[in-house]
Amino acid sequence: MASRVGRAYAAHMDLQAGLVARVELTVTDAETAQAVGSGDVPVLSTPRVLALAEAATVAATTGRLDSGLTTVGTRVELDHRAATPVGRTVVAEATLAKVDGRRLLFEVVVRDGQTVVAEGRIERVLVDRHRFLAKAFDA
Repeated sequence: MASRVGRAYAAHMDLQAGLVARVELTVTDAETAQAVGSGDVPVLSTPRVLALAEAATVAATTGRLDSGLTTVGTRVELDHRAATPVGRTVVAEATLAKVDGRRLLFEVVVRDGQTVVAEGRIERVLVDRHRFLAKAFDA
C-alpha cells in the first residue's frame, strides 16, 4: 500500500536526487543562543542553524510540487561544529540525496566562508496540505 501511495505522490512532483538549494543569513543578535534561550553565548544558536538548514530543504522543493502538496520535516540529524559570531554570513546548502516515494532525504551543510558550521541530514515527507492541516487541527 505504501508504495502505491508513494507512486501516486511521485506523479505530482518534479523532484530528483541531486537537486540543490542555498539560503543565507547574516547573524544578528536575534539569532544568538542568548536571544533564543538555547545557551548564554552571543553566537549563532543551534536552533537557528537548524531552521536555516530546513529553509534550504524547503527552497529545494519550491516550485516543483503540484498545487495542494507540501513537505513536512520528520527527522533531523545535525552536528553543529563551529561557533559563528554576530555579523558573519552563513550559507546553508541542501542537496536532495534520495527520493523514496513520499520520503525526501536531504544532505545539508551550513558554512561560514570555508568553515563548516554544521552538517547533517534532514528528512521531509510529501503530504497533501489540506489533509495534513485538517488532521492537525482536528486533534
